[in-house]
Amino acid sequence: MDGAGRQQVHALLPVCLALAFSLAALGSSHWCEGTRRVAKPLCQDHPGGLGCIHFNRGHGGGRRDDESQAVQYIWETGDDRFIQSRFHVGLWQSCEENLGSAGEKCRSFQSIIPAEEHGLLWLSIGAEILNILLVLTSAVLLGSGVSSQSAGFRWLKVDASVAILTVLAGLLGMVAHMMYTTIFQIAVNLGPEDWKPQTWDYGWSYCLAWGSFALCMAVSVMAVNRYTAARLEFIEKQRVRKGSKHSRHKFPEPKASESVREMEAAPSPAGHALVSASEHLPPNAPGKVSMC
Repeated sequence: MDGAGRQQVHALLPVCLALAFSLAALGSSHWCEGTRRVAKPLCQDHPGGLGCIHFNRGHGGGRRDDESQAVQYIWETGDDRFIQSRFHVGLWQSCEENLGSAGEKCRSFQSIIPAEEHGLLWLSIGAEILNILLVLTSAVLLGSGVSSQSAGFRWLKVDASVAILTVLAGLLGMVAHMMYTTIFQIAVNLGPEDWKPQTWDYGWSYCLAWGSFALCMAVSVMAVNRYTAARLEFIEKQRVRKGSKHSRHKFPEPKASESVREMEAAPSPAGHALVSASEHLPPNAPGKVSMC
């Protein structure tokens, strides 16, 4: 695997992690957590229990004579009459602990918020789902690119697509999270009295949702950097390749003047014969020599 392939493998891990964070946040109900102030229930089944209003009721009939025949109450006043009940809320439902028995009782979050905010809630849910689809598409592109062992130019297209998809997913997620925060704050102020929390804070699902946003933006930045570096390297290789081809075709055939110059520079046989003939003439012989 080349360097580009290794970079794609390293980029696939945060994309898959962002996808897991988004799915966990969408399906969970711990976006916001807090406590509600509710009245203590009557301790009918557990007279000695804590967190309830104690009373004993006498019974007639086959009871012993030493049993109390009067109803005895322990009156608790002020804040002692109330107990803090924990709750958690998500995109789909709101759940709180059941004081009378084990487990939780849940109801739809849509039934808590005002009716005019239902459209904003569904818009937030739609943005979250679209965010997940974009991140999933990015993961599929990176996975297919790694498995196909494609050429360098295909890596450029994969990086460009991943950069665009992840930045869109991150922006959609950010808008969805902010819309949900606004909806929850409206529900806290205008929701039903039997649900309004006394204290609340953001839960682990909310942190996962923003963690997915951060991972998407980081992957987008890394993809843009890889695309820029690979694009510059690809352009440089193309320029070097064209330059080498141009240099191979740059040497023309020798011209006629150059061939004539070479013929003039070369010694001729007639000149050698003339020199050798003049060497054998007597000293007083005339200097004219005729040649046919």
